[in-house]
Order: sequence, then structure tokens, then C-alpha cells
Amino acid sequence: MAGTVAIVVGAVLLLACLLLGWLAVRRVRLMRGGGVDLCLRRRFAVTDWHFGVGRYRGDEFAWYRLTSFRVGPSVAIDRTEVEIVDRRAPLPEESFAIPYATAVLRCRDHGEDVELAMDRDVLTGFLAWLEATPPGRTGYRQAS
Repeated sequence: MAGTVAIVVGAVLLLACLLLGWLAVRRVRLMRGGGVDLCLRRRFAVTDWHFGVGRYRGDEFAWYRLTSFRVGPSVAIDRTEVEIVDRRAPLPEESFAIPYATAVLRCRDHGEDVELAMDRDVLTGFLAWLEATPPGRTGYRQAS
């Protein structure tokens, strides 16, 4: 009986270590490929912020949740369809959830609102990417 419990506990610990290793390797690969750290939330409660890595892929900004085992992005924002609805500083009650953010952007893509919390450098890069639409295409729109 004790031997069986030890085997089960050992298997569970091995599985947990493999899963944590997968998450670590995934984050390193995303960051090495030009990723940036930022937080995102789709439901607008203080506790719904999620850490992740964003990557620019042509006309798409792909966001990968840090604690997800999904191979593809959790959220993809299309540069030609995105509207910046609001820009603000983080609220005091959000400081525990998004400690390094200096700006929060509320964006609307295909009618769905998302908020992105990022530091100053990431914000500069994100806005430059939005404004760098190739000639002949419509760029992002500032919501009125």
C-alpha cells in the first residue's frame, strides 16, 4: 500500500515538474522570438488581469497567456480592425495585479473590448506598430 502511494505521488510530482518545465521553455522561446511582457484582461474586474507575452506577427498582435498550455495565441488583435477606446494610468487597486504597468489601453477589435497593461517601452512599440500600417491600408482608428 505504501509503495503504491509513493509511486502515485512520484508520478504526480514528475508530471508537475514536466508541466512547469514546458511553461518555462515556452516563455523563453516566445521572448527570444521578439516577445514583450504585458497583461491583458477581457472581463473588467480588478482580479481578471493575466500575465502573458505579446508578439507582433505582420498585421496581427498575438498574446500568449503565461499559464496556458495552448500552443497558439490566446488572443489575436488585428491591426487593421483595432480601435483604441481609452488610455489611462493603472488604478491604485490594480497595483497588485499589474505592478510594472504605466499605461492601460482599452482596445476594441471586432466589437470585443480588451485591456492591455504595459510599461512605457512596450507602449511605445505597440503604438508605433499600430501607426506603421503599410500604404494603401487603413490604419487603426481612435474611437470617438
